[in-house]
Amino acid sequence: MRHAYMIGTGIGNLAAGIYLIRDGGFQGSQITMLGLEQHGANDGATAKAYEDEYWYHDMTNTKGFLAKGGRMLNEETYENLWDILASVPSLDHPGQSVTDDILNFDHAHPTHDVARLIDKQGIRNQPNHNNYRHMQFNNKDRALLTKLMLLPEKDEEQLNDISIETWFKNSPHIFTTNFWYMWQTTFAFKKASSAMELRRYMNRMILEFSRINTLEGVTRSPYNQYESIILPMRHYLAERGVTFINNRKVTAFEFADTPLQDDIIVTGLKYEVVDETKQTGTIKVQPDDLVFDTNGSITDSSSIGDLDTPIKEDLRYAPSAQLWRRAAKQFYSLGHPDKFFNDRSQSEWVSFTVTTNNHDLLNQITRITQQEPGNALNTWIDSKALLSIVVHHQPHFKAQKPNETVFWGYFLNPRQNGDYVQKPAIEMTGREMLEELLGHLAQVDTAKDNIALHTEALMASVVNVIPVYMPYASALFNRRAVGDRPAVVPKHSKNLAFVSQFCEMPFDMVFTEQYSIRAAQIAVYTLLGIPLTHLTPVHHYEKDIEVMARATKTMFR
Repeated sequence: MRHAYMIGTGIGNLAAGIYLIRDGGFQGSQITMLGLEQHGANDGATAKAYEDEYWYHDMTNTKGFLAKGGRMLNEETYENLWDILASVPSLDHPGQSVTDDILNFDHAHPTHDVARLIDKQGIRNQPNHNNYRHMQFNNKDRALLTKLMLLPEKDEEQLNDISIETWFKNSPHIFTTNFWYMWQTTFAFKKASSAMELRRYMNRMILEFSRINTLEGVTRSPYNQYESIILPMRHYLAERGVTFINNRKVTAFEFADTPLQDDIIVTGLKYEVVDETKQTGTIKVQPDDLVFDTNGSITDSSSIGDLDTPIKEDLRYAPSAQLWRRAAKQFYSLGHPDKFFNDRSQSEWVSFTVTTNNHDLLNQITRITQQEPGNALNTWIDSKALLSIVVHHQPHFKAQKPNETVFWGYFLNPRQNGDYVQKPAIEMTGREMLEELLGHLAQVDTAKDNIALHTEALMASVVNVIPVYMPYASALFNRRAVGDRPAVVPKHSKNLAFVSQFCEMPFDMVFTEQYSIRAAQIAVYTLLGIPLTHLTPVHHYEKDIEVMARATKTMFR
């Protein structure tokens, strides 16, 4: 019986499993998922839930919740996400799909951010202040941004290895604009990031350009995305007989020896068991079996701290990319993983999750930022380490107690000192990260009863603050050239597909669930011979006259 082996259990391979069953006629018993953890990059769970996972580090405080990162969804441009989740039953509302769950919740709780950018003088959209409705472009900025957007996809190689900073070298002014502050911290770009990827974002997300100041285009899930998306997908697959193995690291492919040495045919998967036995072995892959590989994960090599323990940087090369690297040494068409995983300075950042035992801190943040939970992505643009926080609709976790608050933040420049804690963000304990945040909140609090007067009580309410260092968090934006990412199904591949943020597809943009799920659909359809004309259609808002008119108006606003 034909079998499919999925290396990695992130959203891409979960989607590939569903496509195999829904569209490819596979039975669940024909699919095996080989992973190192269950949570991946899509939010998280209680801190204790991570104790048995591969990237866990000993913690002195395992209370509270941990979210390595968060993803923003988009109703208009995540076509594959809504298509696949429409096939996945809701775990909370019988008779509904996960797509129904998310869109019903989002429509009932639409996002409208009124404190997107904050500087030392306060929120930028307050009266008599620098209103961030204005992008603040000068004519050079506009000309270079327009030139980038209008570059045809067939000419993308003109952007080979060019950073955003290099593209705008004749107009560095753009890095002082509201546009850059919002774009950078909404999507986690850096000046060193790829201009090629910025071009794709500007085209694919042009619909959001005219409303990025309020984040009205952001679609939120009812709970964190692990519980709202990943768990229902895993349940769908497990219920249909898919085998999940959560402690098996695939270390190498075995390939068939072919006459011209260019046919890619996987014949075996070498592995080691990640437990005290450290058992090794090989899974034999039969000629008509399929292999789907997550060739790179942005949460690989994560390091975790806690309230009073700083992280200790994990210097290991990403295991998911190491597997890709070995394959790329054997076949010329499989890209260059080192472009994404050998320069942490382009991709690293530190996040932190705060859990408190009452809502006092939440209420203070709501008062200072003037917005309710669920609307906020607040960025302190003057902060040296570039601090942002996201206050979700509460509760963010199903296990969260009624009295508990959970929110998330991150430092995009983790090697920079804090403004109130004089050490690099990467060296701070969770407590110090919260002290840094409280310092920034106090700076812009205009009330006589300043939040600083309540520091002791607020700190006493803290259950835990868990920092996470992710060296590859923005690796998918690293400078690259055409050919650095392998095709979803590489040329001459008979049974191997890549499903991740590090495979190559036209037009679409990385750092989105949409990208991984579309890669999964392309992989399944290609390997099973389903015509690609049956792929889920995607929108091209960059060709919509009304959308482009609004974008042009915004550019000159």
